[in-house]
Parts: sequence; C-alpha cells; structure tokens
Amino acid sequence: MKKILFIILLFASVIATSQITHKRKLFMLGSPFEVTAVANDTVKANEYIDLAVAEVKRIENLISDWIPTTQISEINRNAGIKPVKVDTEVFELVERAIKISQITNGAFDISYASMDKIWKFDGSMKVMPTEEAIKKSVAKIGYKNIILNPKEHTIFLKFEGMKLGLGGIGQGYIADKVKDLLFSKGCFSGIINVSGDINAWGKQPDGKPWTVGIVNPLNKNKIFATFPIEDSAVETSGSYEKYVNFNGIRYSHIIDPRTGYPARGIVSVSVFAKQTEIADAMATGIFVLGVEVGLDLVNQIKGLECIIVDDKGKIHSSKGIDIKKYN
Repeated sequence: MKKILFIILLFASVIATSQITHKRKLFMLGSPFEVTAVANDTVKANEYIDLAVAEVKRIENLISDWIPTTQISEINRNAGIKPVKVDTEVFELVERAIKISQITNGAFDISYASMDKIWKFDGSMKVMPTEEAIKKSVAKIGYKNIILNPKEHTIFLKFEGMKLGLGGIGQGYIADKVKDLLFSKGCFSGIINVSGDINAWGKQPDGKPWTVGIVNPLNKNKIFATFPIEDSAVETSGSYEKYVNFNGIRYSHIIDPRTGYPARGIVSVSVFAKQTEIADAMATGIFVLGVEVGLDLVNQIKGLECIIVDDKGKIHSSKGIDIKKYN
C-alpha cells in the first residue's frame, strides 16, 4: 500500500526571532523521512532530530514485517501455530488497527499482507487476472481472524499463511510517537513527515501556523487549497502514477482487501485528524470505500475531515471543510 504523495509543505520565511527552524531530510522506513524542529539554535535542533531518528528505529524494530527479528515478524512466522506474546505498545497498536477495520467494514485491514501479489503496476501486466485468481489472492485476509488475548498480551493469526503488515498505520503511529517524544523533551514546535504522513505542532518562529497545500494530482502544478495545521495531522493516499487500464476501466494500485480488486473512482484522498495514525489508516479505508461511502463515514466521525479527488478530477470534501475558504 505504498502511497504517492500529493502534499506540498509550505514554509513561511523565518523572520529574526530568538528561535530557528532546522530541517533534516532522511530515508527511513523505506521512504523519504523529514524532521523539522524549532529550537534556540542549530545544536539543540539537531539534538531533537537525533532523538527522532532513534525513536523511529526503536519502533521499526518492533513493528516492521520486513525485519525478521521484530515481534510482528514473529507473529507472522507463528500463524496457525501458536499465539505470540508482545509488548503493550504492539498489542495496543494492533488492537486499534482492528477497530479501524471494524469502522471501515474491512476496507482497511492489516492482514492485507497475506495477499498474493497477482496485480502488477510496473507496466508488465498485459492481461487482467482471472476472477478465480483474484478471489484466491485474498483468501487468507481477514481481520476477524486476528485473535487478541488482552490478559496474556498475545496475538494469534488463526490460519497458516496469514500475515500482518502495519504499513497502512505504522508510519502514522511513528509520526505521532516522535512528535510526543520531542514535545516531552522541550521541542514545542515542529513537523514530522513520514512519506506523506504529516504531524505538525506549535507555530513557526514568526508566530504563523504551519501550512499544507493540497494538490490536485491531475494538475500537479496547481494547489487548490492551503490549510493551516496546528497540533494536528494530515495524510494523503493516491494512485495517480500507479494504475492499470483494462477494457477502458482504470484500476489503482490500492487493493480492496475484501475482494482482491483494485480500488476504483478515486485518485487521491487527504485526511485531516488530530493523530497521524488515524489519518493514515482512514485514508486507505476511504480510498477503498469510494467517494460516497467514504464521505458518509467521515461525516459521522468527530474530529475527522477529508478531501477526495475522483478520477474525473472533481474535488469532494467532508462537511467540516469549506474548500472556497482556503483557495
């Protein structure tokens, strides 16, 4: 579920103040990673950023399904065999992920990693997979088969071949944890950007809020709305550059874990929330659910807003967002 980023961070020029803005670009979690810290000087800002990097590595070594020594990898190895005892942090993250699966009726599902990779979006696929192959590809997916034992803090995958993958929620979780850590250490303003999972807190040194520009992926040279973000998060999922066409129908690289078919009708979803974790997971869920069902769901959840660009280039927004106000 790799995301294509359609967000541009807009930084106002820093005027002479007692604080400075320092930014470091890295490559972590297999993705671009950027930390911006506001501090009294560059030395202190670098200390904050070093803390951020260490926190990312700590969490990655708990929840990555690519690193064989993590607790998630251990759960996957023991699918259909036995429960695995995990740290409270991992248990609660999986528990919250399952709740989002329930809210989205399975459109978001961390057991998506069990999927057979039959769709190719690199230009090599010339024939659409058969209905039988598509159905078989998702046979082992199902969040209801993730068995949690709160008393023992164990996680058990009911069937052999099941796998958990926290890519659709883990980056957002990491952004939240890094922000909380830096704030607790005295960094009262900054931005964490984990491949488009953005958490911003405090204000810029000139007193202005951080801002984010939302780009229409069908016209990347145009920002159609700019929003202030303060102590909140935004995440964009998109499929503009990774899709296939069969029989005149456009299929995105984001697969519906319930059916095995790629999501249709949407090219990007931007979700605004207080926590990056929620924005991250809900963006995927909304993308799969589609414009109408996705907007209806968002409008029922307090503190959650979204902007959707459909495959015709039309912009849709939830009730709490007035696009014209931010043009």
